[in-house]
Amino acid sequence: MAVMAKAEGMIAVRGGRVWYRIEGRDKAGVPVLIVHGGPGAPHDYLESLAALADERPVVFYDQLGCGNSDHPDDPTLWTTGRFVAELAAVRAALGLEELHILGQSWGTMLAVEYMLAEKPRGVRSLVLTAPFLSAPRWIADQRAYLAAMPAEVRRAVAEAEAKGDYESPAYQEAVTAFYKRHLCVLDPWPEAMERAFAKMGIPVYLSMFGPSEFTATGCLKEVDLVGRLKEITVPALFTCGSLDEATPAATELYHRALPGSELAVFADAAHQHHLEKPDEYLATVRGFLARAEGRG
Repeated sequence: MAVMAKAEGMIAVRGGRVWYRIEGRDKAGVPVLIVHGGPGAPHDYLESLAALADERPVVFYDQLGCGNSDHPDDPTLWTTGRFVAELAAVRAALGLEELHILGQSWGTMLAVEYMLAEKPRGVRSLVLTAPFLSAPRWIADQRAYLAAMPAEVRRAVAEAEAKGDYESPAYQEAVTAFYKRHLCVLDPWPEAMERAFAKMGIPVYLSMFGPSEFTATGCLKEVDLVGRLKEITVPALFTCGSLDEATPAATELYHRALPGSELAVFADAAHQHHLEKPDEYLATVRGFLARAEGRG
């Protein structure tokens, strides 16, 4: 950790500035960089991971186009390559010569793309939470979940997709019903998660994925990294919930494709299992980080 890095600030990247905050800046452990999902879902829903700052610096940042970062009106910026370069710029600006990377959902794809494209030194491990590493598999899994939803939900989705009308109240209600089963099973949703939705970078999400988790129209819809996971040589931990959009079967597939990786599945939890099972999740991550550092 660069000792001169401020606890909070802005970092210049292509297209604007991104916001960051460091918790546990005075701790001696290897820092962990938190890479949020979406694309376009700001860091807020991952704030509970600041609990790890009792041992090490925990670095949060909002990707360009969402949260506390700049929101440029330029669709050409919403590419995986630019977000990989942004991650590298954040790491360089903060002097993170050694670090762990914890990605959630789209953040796992971004972390893996960074490892494959940059082949960076100093990354001690990857925590890949609720992984999104194969869009075709993701889409198939959401469609299977959708097929098990009530008839009125399926009908609303079918009608919206046939018309290309994703703003209809019926479609939005269907999305909400789906999210309550597979995105987050807590009722009500935690304040941090509601805050993240309020600060969501909708143009980024629409451009890169689509109007919902089960309707993919964006540039990520054909990305599949499974065949390249074997190129990653650092320790890795996969986590998912038993009801997760990142299904246990898909997460098991990724785990088997990355030799030496670990896998943890949290019962009765969904895509936000770090919020739904916080004590179990944090204990699992702490144990993994200790092993990755040779302390476990």
